[in-house]
Formats: sequence, structure tokens, C-alpha cells
Amino acid sequence: MMEKHVFTVKGMSCVSCAQGLEKAIRKLDGVAVASVNFAAEKVSVTYNPETARLSDIWEAVRKAGFTVANTGKTKGKTETRGLWIKFIASAAFALPLLYIAMAPMIKFMSLPFASNLHHLMVNSPLTYALIQLALTIPVIGAGYKFYTVGYKSIWRRSPNMDALIALSTTAAILFSLYNTWQIAIGRTEAVNSLYFECAAVIVTLILLGETLETVAIGKTSEAIKKLMGLAPPTAIVVRDGVEVETPIERVEIGECILVKPGGKIPVDGTVIDGHTSLDESMLTGESMPVDKSAGDPVYAATLNTTGTIRFRAEKIGSDTVLAQIIKLVEDAQNSKAPIAKLADIVSGRFVPAVSVIALLAGAAWFLFGGDVEFALTVFISVLIIACPCAMGLATPTAIMVGTGKGAESGILIKSGTALETAHKIDTVIFDKTGTITEGKPKVVSVEGDVLQLAASLERYSEHPVAQAICDEYKGEYLEVSGFRAVVGQGVEGVIGGKKIEIARGIKVYIDGAYAGRIVIADKPKESSRLAVERLKGMGIASVMITGDNRETAAYIAEQAGIDKVIAEVMPHDKADEVKKLQAAGHRVAMVGDGINDAPALAQADVGIAIGSGTDVAMESADIVLIRSALTDVPAVIDLSRATIRNIKQNLFWAFGYNTLGIPIAALGFLNPMIAAAAMVFSDVSLLLNVLRLKRYKLVSLEKEKRQGQESAKQQNRRQQGR
Repeated sequence: MMEKHVFTVKGMSCVSCAQGLEKAIRKLDGVAVASVNFAAEKVSVTYNPETARLSDIWEAVRKAGFTVANTGKTKGKTETRGLWIKFIASAAFALPLLYIAMAPMIKFMSLPFASNLHHLMVNSPLTYALIQLALTIPVIGAGYKFYTVGYKSIWRRSPNMDALIALSTTAAILFSLYNTWQIAIGRTEAVNSLYFECAAVIVTLILLGETLETVAIGKTSEAIKKLMGLAPPTAIVVRDGVEVETPIERVEIGECILVKPGGKIPVDGTVIDGHTSLDESMLTGESMPVDKSAGDPVYAATLNTTGTIRFRAEKIGSDTVLAQIIKLVEDAQNSKAPIAKLADIVSGRFVPAVSVIALLAGAAWFLFGGDVEFALTVFISVLIIACPCAMGLATPTAIMVGTGKGAESGILIKSGTALETAHKIDTVIFDKTGTITEGKPKVVSVEGDVLQLAASLERYSEHPVAQAICDEYKGEYLEVSGFRAVVGQGVEGVIGGKKIEIARGIKVYIDGAYAGRIVIADKPKESSRLAVERLKGMGIASVMITGDNRETAAYIAEQAGIDKVIAEVMPHDKADEVKKLQAAGHRVAMVGDGINDAPALAQADVGIAIGSGTDVAMESADIVLIRSALTDVPAVIDLSRATIRNIKQNLFWAFGYNTLGIPIAALGFLNPMIAAAAMVFSDVSLLLNVLRLKRYKLVSLEKEKRQGQESAKQQNRRQQGR
């Protein structure tokens, strides 16, 4: 019988690491499936316990260069703090090293201590070199993981970005050590061939990128914690006629549970007696309380607003709807595949190719020229020109600028993966209540002259529908006597000697005769239609998903211009609908604001939460719209497209410099100084291109809205002039 086990692995730094680890585990006898989630640091293994043991799997993980964590926490505060410490320590040595190495070379401007450093370089070159070496050692110590993981990846024949970093910085350090030795034996001109700062700056910048990514990924577990805190810790159980408060873990199926006004439902069940209204917005997303009486279902963590009820416990523990939502969020987060970085994919072929070229070039010059030093110079030149500084920074620098650009516009992008994925979105699913709509019931229309009667009566009720009617009515109230609220049915009273009844339809009866109706609905936000229209212009389909009835959903969808409507959907069905679209080949973004949206937000390729929504929704999502404006949804996709274009341009130029420089270096026409200059030039060109992204103008739908309003005003003036 096959068993499934999920555990946490530390030490992965890229998609290639995850791919290599999968291969290592799959080679074991008895392992049927091995799936590694790089972002969540989770490994899911399905294996036959008769032929494979967990200890064997963990040993395979260790041999692959990673470690198995004993806790379920991923990307925790301790690890994040450790990475920040490593980066700060690395930067503290790398920055002065960079200044010491570069200041004497800069002639076009006067820099502090530049003359002193130049004097030291010329008159005490060995001291100058040893100072740089001393500053380099702590940086390499801070980034030791790049070397342990990188060289192990080469040994496993699956090189990754760590391998590129390790190989190129090692080459720079070894060549610098060689030149330090040359200085020591009297060849002082070798002081111009020190590249310690190159290795130190690369390690420092890569540490910064990894730290920022870890901070973003660490947010995923917060959603689970908040969901778990929704259910009340205790329940009032009626045992032998006595009310007993007990922890919900001790509630048994079939027991009678008492819930008073203001209390939360502890477990799922069915009402035995009593009448009340439950606020199920955390579950369904709908703002209007649901009336409950005998025979109606109730769900854990929903809020009892008015009456007292007793219900029979039917689902407890992991079987409740809330527990199922928690499981869906966990599953979706653990199964979401991060996008493979293009640099990591290419590095799998680039690293061995560069290594072979460098070895062959060095060997050829030694065999045919007999000059060991020149052969070593050619070997090192090839590796230096192939240094992945620009290659490694091509993606993270653009991502950092892109996320910063989003933040300036009120768009919080929680990870680089989300920004990368958004440009592929072809379908956007919107939650209805609170996302497309304002989340507050309002009077849509009034049939008959009944608004004053209804408002006069409803002002004595605390029901949200009553509040909507009173908000709509602006006149004086009539005197009411004999007011009575009938739970689950409506309100009634006497006005002007006539009996007035208001059913929860909302239908108004005078002395039993039908007099009119008030239609209550949640209105779409002003930004909803503008956002949908912009998405259509970008070739992106829009879908609305809601737990509301089909008629109301169709009305809202028509108002917002939505392409497709999926109504009467429970929370777990929302995630299923996302899966269906994904299975059909669509890249899906989910936009929501409620706890009930959390599973779908986590399941979608990109989850987008409204800033005014719940904490759980914002934690489950990849992107948060701080302004709560749906017009920012197409802006997110537009920003992603611009960022991806910038990344591809960066990678093109980064690889271009390498591929052009490598053969020149191999032929002996490129000394290390020129190779280093070419590498610096590639970095400068990359950064200049990234700065273009900083100046990129995002799609401004608010501007379009103002233009549309002005156009409408002009059209009205022309019509009035006729």
C-alpha cells in the first residue's frame, strides 16, 4: 500500500535545485512520485513503505546538498533574520572593498582618500592586495551556501545559478590570489589584475535578492494561522439538561450545542429549535445575514446575530467546512509551481559549456604555446567574461523595480513569481460581493408608494435590509404601534389604523393586501465596468463567481459587463472552478476580498486581494490592491508585461556579452582586465535598461474614466443645444 508524506527541506535557492532534488528522490526504489515545491520548501513523496523508508528519502535529500527540517514552518522569522544578517555583514565588507578597488581608477572626479589609495597601490601593492583579500574572506563566508550547493549541483550534473556564481567568483578569487603571489615575488604590475571586488559584489547582490524573496514567501503561512483562529475555542454543550462549556476538541457528533446572540457557531450542524440570523459573510462572502430556524444547516465560525438557537453537532474537527477551507488553502499553496527562471534553465547548458571551453582553450594554449601563465590567463579570462553578474541580476533587478513601481501605484506585489506570472493571465475571475460590488445592500427600485410605510416600520429593526430602506428614505417617519419582528419572516406593525406587514421579499402588505415591493441589491463599484472593459481590450476574459442566487448575479454581471457568471457557489467550489479553467489550459487570476475566497486565491495562478478585504484574503493572495480599485487589476497585468519585456531584454544583452566575449577570450585576444571591463559594461547597460522600466507609465484607468466623463458631458451639452 502506497503512503504519502510531506516534509520541509531547507537550502534550495532556485528552481533547478528543486528539479535536481526531485531526480535524486525518484531514483530510490519504491518511490512512485516526488514533487518539490521550491517556493514553499515542501517535498511531497508517495512511496511504498515495504521497499522504501523515510530515512532513505531523507538521506537522499542530504546527499543532494539540502537538509530536512523537523518543523512544519517554512521561511520562518529565524531564517529570514539569518539571511538579513548575512547580507548586511556581506555588504559591510563588500562596499568598502569596491571603493578601495575602484577609487584609484577613477580619474574624472575627485573622491575622498582616492589619492591615498592610489599611493598605497603604487608604493605598497602587496599591502593593497592583502587588504582586499582580507575584506573578501568574510563576504565569501557569508555566501558559503552558493559554493556548497553550486559545486554539488555540478557534481550531480544539474548545474544551477549557484553553480554559475560559485564557478565564476572562484575563478576571480583564484586569479586574484595568483596575482597577489605575483606581487609578492616582485611583479608589481600584477596589482592591476585583482578582481576580489568582483566576487564580493556578486555574492552580496545575490544574497540581497534571496533575502527579499524569502521575506515574500514567508507570508504564505500567515493565512493558515488566521483561518485557524476563526473558530471559537469552546462550545456550550447541553448534557442531561445542563449547559456545560467545553473545548471544541471534546465536542462529539450528535451532541446538542447552545449558541446565544453574539456567539460563534463552534462546529457544523443542523438547528434543532430557535430562530436567529447568522452572519455567514466569512464563509459565503454575502453581506446579508441568513435567517435560520429548525432544520437549517449552520457552519463553524459563523456569527449568531440575534436569537438563541440549539443545534445538533454533525461535523467536527477536520470535517467542518472551515477545516476544509484551511486544507484547500494549504494544498493550493503547496502545489503551486513557481515559474522557472530563464537564467536557471539556460545555466544548465551554459555552465558546462563555458567550463569545457575554458579548459580546452587553456590546454590548447599550453600545449601549442608552452606558456603556463598565458594559458592560465586565457582560462581565467573565459570564466571572467562568462561571469553571471549581469545574467544573475537580469531578473531580480527588473523584478525589484517592477514591484517598486507597483507599490508607488498602490499595488502590493508580494513576490517576484507573482509579477512574472501575471503577464500570462488570459482569464480573470472576480468575486461579487465586496469586490465587484460595494458590499452593502442598497435600494435598487421601489414598486408602489410603499417606501415611507416600509421605512417607518423598519427603523425599529436592526436587520441590514431595514438599514438599507431607512438609508434610502429621506422624509419624515410615520407613527407606528404594535411593532413586532418575526424571525425568519419579516416585521409588522400598525400605521394609521392599518396593519402593515413587510415580508423578507421585500413585499409590503396593507391589511393583508399586496401594496408594493422594494428591491434590495448590492450595487457594482464605479471602477468595476471600467476594469472589465480594459481587460477586454487586453484580450482577457472576465468571469464573476458568487454564492448569491443566479438572478441577482446576472443583474450585477450585466451592470459590470462581465463575460461569464458562475452563481450559487460554495467556497470549496470556487477553488474547483479555478481548477477547471486551469485544466482547460487557461492562466487564471482570482480577485477577491473575503475569507471564503482564500482557497480560490491560493489556487489561482495569481491571487489578487482587495485591500479593504479580510486579512486572510490578503495573506492568501499574491498581490494586494491597496486602493481597493478594480482598475488596478489590468494595471497589474500591464506592469507584468512591461517587466517581462525588460527581463527578456536584460537576458538578451547579458547572454549577448557572454557569447560574444567567450570566443574572443578563448582565442587569446581578451585579457582579464578587458574581460572585467566588458562585464562591467554589461552590468551598466542592464541597469540603464532597468531604469527605463522605472519611468514606464502604467495604464491609468482613472484618467480614462475622467476622459469618459468629460466626453459624456460634452455630448449632453450638444444634445441640449439641439
